[in-house]
Amino acid sequence: METARTLPKQEGILIGISGGAALFAALEISKREENKDKNIVVIIPDSGERYLSSALFSDI
Repeated sequence: METARTLPKQEGILIGISGGAALFAALEISKREENKDKNIVVIIPDSGERYLSSALFSDI
């Protein structure tokens, strides 16, 4: 969930919980030595709109 909270602050892209999980996994995979100098693509499966009134984005 931390990734879902961080992305709107850094990039202005609002994603939901599963989107944050997908992005976190892609970032971890990109850190592997065998993926050095490779492009990692991630599909964000949800928007963060439904979470705007929840605690997920209370600090934005």
